[in-house]
Amino acid sequence: MSPLFPSDQAVVARHGWVQAVTAVLSALAAMVLVAALGLWGAGAADLPDGAFPRVVMATVVTAVGGTVKLSGSAGGLADSKAGLTVIPLSVTLTGALVLGAGFLRPLRHRAVAGGRELAGWAARIAVLWLVALVVLALTARQKFKLSLGDDTLGDLGDLFGVSPEVGFTTDVPPTLFFGLLWLAGVLVLALLVSRRAPLPGRLLPFQESVRPAAHAMVILLLAYVVLGTLVALVVAATRGHVPETFAVILLGMPNLVWLTLTLGLGATWNGKVQGPFGLPMPHVLDEVLRSKDTQALNLHTLAAHDGRVWWLLVLDAVLLLAVAFLMAARSPARVPAWRHAVHLAVALALTVLMICLLCRISARFGLSVLGIGDLGGGLGGQLFLKPELWTAVGLGALWGLVTGFLGALPARPVRRKGEIKQGTG
Repeated sequence: MSPLFPSDQAVVARHGWVQAVTAVLSALAAMVLVAALGLWGAGAADLPDGAFPRVVMATVVTAVGGTVKLSGSAGGLADSKAGLTVIPLSVTLTGALVLGAGFLRPLRHRAVAGGRELAGWAARIAVLWLVALVVLALTARQKFKLSLGDDTLGDLGDLFGVSPEVGFTTDVPPTLFFGLLWLAGVLVLALLVSRRAPLPGRLLPFQESVRPAAHAMVILLLAYVVLGTLVALVVAATRGHVPETFAVILLGMPNLVWLTLTLGLGATWNGKVQGPFGLPMPHVLDEVLRSKDTQALNLHTLAAHDGRVWWLLVLDAVLLLAVAFLMAARSPARVPAWRHAVHLAVALALTVLMICLLCRISARFGLSVLGIGDLGGGLGGQLFLKPELWTAVGLGALWGLVTGFLGALPARPVRRKGEIKQGTG
């Protein structure tokens, strides 16, 4: 064939370095934009010493699994301790969607792709992603000076020459490792979820069982994010606090709504809130957890403050039945209902496991002078929230079995795409 007329295969298989650069830069730009707008709504634009861009970079680092360490210094007579573990999942989700779309775009209109071809395309993106992670890690570092607050603490600071500082730096090796692990997860999930993405020939027999279930879980998670965003917008329009609400939407909406998904399944999270820390919304979570002792967070403890939380159980049931029907409708008609139930049980159990690992929260800060801790003045506090992991995973599997079976029953008469009815010519 003449070079002037390349084959169709060459046209649709165009996924070189230019496409890889476009995919990586598009994902990074989207994540930086979402993080910047969310932090601006939270008031971080007023941070001293021009620290806002570095805080944005640190937020993106944590969003892809990177490690940001907090450090404290308050002179020779004082000590400050700080720690923060939280993933801004709104930023994470944005990057995953954009990067996944960029990865799949050059592969469209294909039925099969070789394993070596897919590995080469993924490797190009990984190399550029690694470079981006290094730049982010070296940029995300800053120090802040803290005010001691009230007059008594201010006098102590003047007397002992205490000038507390808190800073953050990025731990580069873990950031590169977990950042690449996050990338691998995004690319694999993109291949699993997309109905049109090509797979190596050896994996084609597994797509009928894996892809519909994976797609159903992504739809479920996105549905919760959309519903949570709509509720937040209504709250902002009726009760005010618009910048703070947009900060929650752009930084941590999945953290909140995916937590409520597990609560609706019957899962229990244990946590405590002390000091200036707090949960952004809804307020009932803060009411339950604000205590000196660890508190259980589940439907029963929440219902003691607001009986409307029982609707979370109904919402879970409705959405799970809907995605179970969708999963069955996207599967071949020959698949029995019990097998759909098993597929959804495994998929939902893995989804709940992911939520439990990603939505954990831990934050603490304290300042002591001459060994005297908990100086008050709003300078000390603790917040943590962690799940009862295997109970939550087991409940997810049980819900998946029931809703997977029930949702598959009405999908039997649905005609699948490309299916030809018997007896028709």
